[in-house]
Amino acid sequence: MPENSVKNYTIPAALVVLTLLLSACSEPPPPVAAEVRPIIQGIQLRFPAGHPQLNLLKSTAAVQATTLTVDLPARLVWNEERTQRIYAPFAGRVTQIRADLGQNVAKGMPLVSVSSPEFGGAQADAAKAVADANNANKTLARQKELFEAGIAARKDLDQAEADAARAQAESDRANARTRLYGGSHQVNQQLSLMSELSGVVVERNVNPGQELRSEQSGPGMPALFVVTDPSQLWVQIDAKEADVGTLRPGANFELLVTALPGQVFKGKVVAAADFIDPVTRTIKIRGAIANPQRMLKAEMLGTARIQRELGQGVVVPATGVFLRGTQHRVFVESAPGTYEVREVVLAYEGAKESVISSGLSVGDKVVTDNGLLLAREFRMAADLPKKNPMIETAQPAVAK
Repeated sequence: MPENSVKNYTIPAALVVLTLLLSACSEPPPPVAAEVRPIIQGIQLRFPAGHPQLNLLKSTAAVQATTLTVDLPARLVWNEERTQRIYAPFAGRVTQIRADLGQNVAKGMPLVSVSSPEFGGAQADAAKAVADANNANKTLARQKELFEAGIAARKDLDQAEADAARAQAESDRANARTRLYGGSHQVNQQLSLMSELSGVVVERNVNPGQELRSEQSGPGMPALFVVTDPSQLWVQIDAKEADVGTLRPGANFELLVTALPGQVFKGKVVAAADFIDPVTRTIKIRGAIANPQRMLKAEMLGTARIQRELGQGVVVPATGVFLRGTQHRVFVESAPGTYEVREVVLAYEGAKESVISSGLSVGDKVVTDNGLLLAREFRMAADLPKKNPMIETAQPAVAK
């Protein structure tokens, strides 16, 4: 065999021997400790001492139900009993703006002047009605003289009296219409829209020279002026069905506004609707709230806070109650590191707190943080014996 062939075989053999020697001298890797998982014993899930997930499970003791703080969404609006929306009853052109946004106005103060041929027609009708009434009264006076002299018949006098009454009624109607808008017997086509109450101009939707149409008046159309008394506002509250008994007319509530942190305003319920909104599934509650310093503004969003009186039962944080199917459940810490599932009956379910009428007692520690994590551990512990038949539990778990 050639010399080169011998060398090709001896070099790989040396490398193999060297590799075996190095592997024999190196230390084997340490064994990986198996994770110790919680186990189910009866209806309880037991965690081993020092398990890292125990730090994630926070519990809160159930307390006796006395009063419950309920927060409901609310919105501030103008008090409609102290608000006037002014529209144009006749077509015309705006000639003068006499009030502006934020201005204080007195009752009977003109807000805008309008040159209106339609209003001129109403003035002319009033003037004609006055003239007709005067003529009818003169005719009636002559008929009386003729009747007393025995010249006129009784039926002619009766007809004159009826004509005078009709003419006077038409005159009263026409004059009442013009007086309603500040008109007079003079036909000048000048219409003045006035405020019927004292307050503040909070909305203005008219400009000089603007053409106005009577069909622009009515619901859904912007008013030319909105005058209101902002010293008292209404609060529109969306209440749940369970809160209607507490929010009856005369009940007190507190209003908290995000834009005014730290401020608490006192209000009182003045009216409640008799139907449930089919869209929001809430009942509309109207409250009144004093606003002497005018800190509150219409269309502000806030929270109406009420104190609801409770009967028997216990109160727990709402985060500790879970719904599975149609049954509400809670996880109770019966001992350190030991948890169990209980079915409960809810008397009230709020955004922050829930009232449980049965299934819990005062002092029971309910898991309020990471309850879904605990539910997962229950499920995994219950599935473990199915995967490994050699593992047995005291009895099958009831919570999955």
